[in-house]
Amino acid sequence: MENIQESLKSLVAYGYKTGLIEKEDIIYTLNTLLIDLNLDSCDISENDVITLADSLSEAEIEKGTLLEEILKSIDNYAVANSLIENDSVVYRDLFDTKLMGRMTPRPSDVIKKFNALYKESPEKATDFYYSFSRNTDYIRRYRISKDLKWIAPTEYGDLDITINLSKPEKDPKAIAAAKNAKQSGYPKCQLCRENEGYSGRLDHPARENHRIIPVTIQNNQWGFQYSPYVYYNEHCIVFNSQHIPMKIEHGTFCKLFDFVKQFPHYFVGSNADLPIVGGSILSHDHFQGGHYNFAMAKAPVERNFTIKGFEDIKAGVVKWPMSVIRLSGSNTDRIIALADHILANWRNYTDETAFILAETDGTPHNTITPIARKRGDDYELDLVLRNNITTTEHPLGVYHPHAKLHHIKKENIGLIEVMGLAVLPARLKTEMADLKKAMLNGDDLRADEVLSKHADWVDEFKSGYDHIDADNIDEIINTEIGKVFMHVLEDAGVYKRTTEGQEAFDRFINSL
Repeated sequence: MENIQESLKSLVAYGYKTGLIEKEDIIYTLNTLLIDLNLDSCDISENDVITLADSLSEAEIEKGTLLEEILKSIDNYAVANSLIENDSVVYRDLFDTKLMGRMTPRPSDVIKKFNALYKESPEKATDFYYSFSRNTDYIRRYRISKDLKWIAPTEYGDLDITINLSKPEKDPKAIAAAKNAKQSGYPKCQLCRENEGYSGRLDHPARENHRIIPVTIQNNQWGFQYSPYVYYNEHCIVFNSQHIPMKIEHGTFCKLFDFVKQFPHYFVGSNADLPIVGGSILSHDHFQGGHYNFAMAKAPVERNFTIKGFEDIKAGVVKWPMSVIRLSGSNTDRIIALADHILANWRNYTDETAFILAETDGTPHNTITPIARKRGDDYELDLVLRNNITTTEHPLGVYHPHAKLHHIKKENIGLIEVMGLAVLPARLKTEMADLKKAMLNGDDLRADEVLSKHADWVDEFKSGYDHIDADNIDEIINTEIGKVFMHVLEDAGVYKRTTEGQEAFDRFINSL
């Protein structure tokens, strides 16, 4: 009982220190938390909480480690006292999110503060909201910090590499329980506004600590929030308040620039609207953005061109492994008009010699991944040409990571990867650690059931190094993974970085 009292005091002190609750909320918050812990009393005063809050480490709060320890202690108590049904990360998350929800202000209060700060500057508003989303534990900082991240230099610039470890893997008990649980269609998906404050279930994350900022995009109601997995700085999601499918069209370009004009320090982009080359959630219209300068945004235009009737808009091909047309100018209406023209032509464009087929048997293949940003006084729109055709040789997609690269990256190439950030599967953490040991020991990789898939890759790159030892193997593996991701993006490019490929690209440009 004494330990839970200390943990409870620490949790409320954390809420007070981070501004989630005010002094006047302390006793009320303590009492609401007692309900969740099935306790009918506590020996904690308002002054006890304030005194403890004053002593809390700002550094530990910022890293999230303090909150992690507090919640772990309370979860342990809940498990020991049968308040949590099964001791697994899924059940613990459902329980401790409920506790954090007790300290999270109502949506109207958060919106008022955001709007007041927005009047001072959009950046002040997003700074507050991002910090708030971390303090409520909607963004679990202590998990994000476990992600492995590094920079890989390539001929196209420095690519960002991430091995994603922040999404918890479900344990077998939770998976089995979810199958046996009553199925629900509420919320319809994880992007719907109905997630705000939702208690969650075994197959759907709890969101009691989640708050959404309403934004008006092209005279329609949209929502603005951060991704709980923040793959890059201030990784945000902008989503339609209605559960309607994604579609790349004239309105998409208008919406992207509408958002950028409201938040000029953010870029924003959309996944493509077709399977294989689109995102993981095509059923709900949404964009992703943030306060980050990706390698693709830094990449220069390597050759300019002019489209008749749009001489006022700068257009060029970006030096990038995928096929990117960059439009820039001060007038977004004119950029949008040219983007419409390019999209309409690309949708219907076929070049059999370059294996670009607009459709097969009535199934469309051509689409675009668009990204908008403001650069200085001008606006930019990057149009990444995409095609999702499949063949017997490449059943997952011709313009998708080819089988040779699947040992590192097999998943779809969505908006984030397109811009130069690899989101790699968690399995690679263990596999790469084991691979390094095996290489240093001189083991036969092909004899290992798990590592054998990496054997050809190792044979290819190790001849490029004079020696590989314990001092340089980490850097070598990271560099070579970066090269694999570069080749992944080249596979996803509809026009290859060859003389023939770029000549085919120019044929499309000349057709505009």
